[in-house]
Amino acid sequence: LFSHSGCQIAISPNTEYFAVDWLGVEVTGATLGIIGMGSIGYKVAQRAKAFEMKLLYHNRNRRKREEEQAVGAHYCEKMDDLLQQSDFVVLVVNLSPETRKLIGKRELGLMKPTATLINISRGAVIDQDALVEALQKKVIRAAALDVTYPEPLPRDHPLLKLDNIIITPHIGTATVQAIHMMAEEAITNMLAVLNGQPIPSEVVPK
Repeated sequence: LFSHSGCQIAISPNTEYFAVDWLGVEVTGATLGIIGMGSIGYKVAQRAKAFEMKLLYHNRNRRKREEEQAVGAHYCEKMDDLLQQSDFVVLVVNLSPETRKLIGKRELGLMKPTATLINISRGAVIDQDALVEALQKKVIRAAALDVTYPEPLPRDHPLLKLDNIIITPHIGTATVQAIHMMAEEAITNMLAVLNGQPIPSEVVPK
């Protein structure tokens, strides 16, 4: 959010000088709350550890002790505790009936007024009407969304008119290398099925 605004100031034809009191928020030492500690959530934790962040996580199942210790993550059995303590909250859950509108008005109200909400899962995990209200009223400081509902948002959607949000077009995995790896993994799975072998990346219905 900060670098996006800074880029606009740096390239604007109207910029005559840089303000000396234009300050961002430090991530080192800040508390990151990860909601959904599956394989992707754990990758987020590994990267956050490199920034020396304090890590909290909430998940249906607690991770093994050695996995927690490897990234310095502390388990929150109750999501409310994570929301109340985190400076940054990142959503990394699958969309299901249980996670639809997981973050609504009540949950946003539990967050710090200085907190930032980050969604890299699915748009419908957040009640977007509640998020609009929370951002307008400064219930939370900011939001960063790689996903919305629908995608793209209608061009007159109120989220697009706020200055304390950044929205990207669902590009979390949009790199040349990632797309190649995804294609190779899909081919490996198809060949396994055709050859009657175990499927490496089988999705087992719960």
